[in-house]
Parts: sequence; structure tokens; C-alpha cells
Amino acid sequence: MLKSFLRPGWLLLAVFVVTFAAACFTVLAPWQLGKNSDTEHRNDLIRTAESTQPVPIDELAPAGRPLDPDSEWREVRVTGHYLDDKQVQIRLRVVDERPAVEVVTPFQVAGTDRVLFVDRGYVRPVDNNRVDVPPAPTEEVTITARLRKTESTSPGKEPRTENGVRTAYTIDTGLIGESTALTSDRLYLQLSPNQPGSLGEIALPQLESGPYLSYGLQWLAFGVMAPLGAAYFIYSEVKARRTAKHNADDAGSDAPPPPPRKDRDRIRDELRGASTYSGNDMVAKETAEIGGGAVADDSDQDVKAKLAQRYGK
Repeated sequence: MLKSFLRPGWLLLAVFVVTFAAACFTVLAPWQLGKNSDTEHRNDLIRTAESTQPVPIDELAPAGRPLDPDSEWREVRVTGHYLDDKQVQIRLRVVDERPAVEVVTPFQVAGTDRVLFVDRGYVRPVDNNRVDVPPAPTEEVTITARLRKTESTSPGKEPRTENGVRTAYTIDTGLIGESTALTSDRLYLQLSPNQPGSLGEIALPQLESGPYLSYGLQWLAFGVMAPLGAAYFIYSEVKARRTAKHNADDAGSDAPPPPPRKDRDRIRDELRGASTYSGNDMVAKETAEIGGGAVADDSDQDVKAKLAQRYGK
């Protein structure tokens, strides 16, 4: 019976089940569970940031040092002035389910050469995707903003200049720095509401985990169900074949068994003897009828009587 499961159909099923289960446990479930962990971690950082007072930027993000991931979303204070002539528009953004353009303006820290990119907020595009951006203050100001890690850029989406306007699709501080001939840390500031130079407010993300945990558990369940389903199919196949074999055996057992050999021999001899006896009786009877005198005499008298009646004595 094992050989019957070595057919191409069963082999393909086995390969599919093993591959699918492995993908569920090693790729799909970890992917969704990882996104859930990232979302939970982000929510924890936002909760901490909302309950913490702003601090000077040098306490959390000193110049020349990478941003501590646990410091993201914290509010900091910094004094300096905007470099409005180096402004960049970030296209293809969505705010409140509507198209928006975010405005990033470099900000030089007072008394230093340090430059930080500040996301001042968003404006809505008007005719032909044109945007009217209010200018940033030119005087020295103190702003409060949230620390954000730099974004990444997909190939072909690098910053560019169109009709004299610098545009980009992500806030990648490295590439924006190259397009504006400025050097900046690998972080940017998201301006808090009601600050000098602020535009449309970019709200904090909703503190919800999303569907990632349930998706991850579903992939784990699928990874378990796949081999169980294959095992059920194999069990059903084996059971069906055993039932068919059992029914065939029962059908064969219903026929009367042949008589023992000695009984067969005895019955055959009796039939032969009966046949011989009957044949001999028939031969003897016929012989007696042919050669019997009585039969012959009776025949002669009849002939004589008929001749006498016809021709006379």
C-alpha cells in the first residue's frame, strides 16, 4: 500500500504541504508578528513621549550622533533660524485621507553650524497640483518639535527640482542634504502645533495595534492545518482501500466451500455405477424384445388371418 502513495499526485501534495507550512512558520507569520511588535513598540514610545516634557535637543540627540530609537517621538526644544531658500516639498502625502504636500525647511541651530530639517506640516495642493506655501519666519526663533528618524528612498524617487521648486517623495535627510548642499544628522524634526513657521498639523499616529497579530496567528494556524489536512486525506485513502479489500473478502467467503476430496471421489463413483446399471438394463430389455418368441408368434398369426380374409382359404 505504501507504493501507491509514491505516485506523482501524492508526491506533489507532500511537496506543497511541506513548502507551505515552512513558509507559514518561517516567513509569513514572523512577518506579521514582527509588524505587530513594531507597532506595539511605536505605541509605547508615543505614550512615553506624550507624558514627558520637552527637553533641549542636545540631551536626546547630540550633534553628530545617531538617534537613539527609544528617543523617537520625544519633544525637544531648539533655537535658531529657518533657511527658507533651501525649502523642499514632499509630494504624494495623505493627511486625513486627502492629498497633501508636506513642507520641509532646513533650520540652523543658533551659535553652531548644525542644520536640522524641520517638517513644518502640510498644505493642500490646488490647481494642477500647485501649492502655496507660507514663508517661514526669518528671525531667530525657538521651536518645539518631535524627534523622527530619517526615511528611506526607493530607487528612482530621489529628490529633484521642477520649475524651480525642490521636490521629494520621502524625508530622506541624506538625499535632501545632497540636493540642498547641506549636511544634516540622520534625523528630522516634526514641528509641534502652534509653533513659529508651523503649517497644517500632522497628528500623531493612532495608538492601535492593527490586524497584524491576528494575521500572524492565522498564518501559524494555516501552517498547522496544512499537514493535518494532508494526514486526513491519507487516512481517508487508507481507510477506503481497507474497506474495499474487506468487502471483496466477504464476497468471496459467501460462496459454498467445495466438498472434501474423499466425498467428491465417493459421489463420482456412485454416479458412474448408477449410469452403468441403467445402461445395462436398457440393453437387456431391448435384447429381450428382439429375440422373444411370444412377440414373433403373435406377429405370424396376425399375418395368416389377414391373408385368409382377403384371398380365402
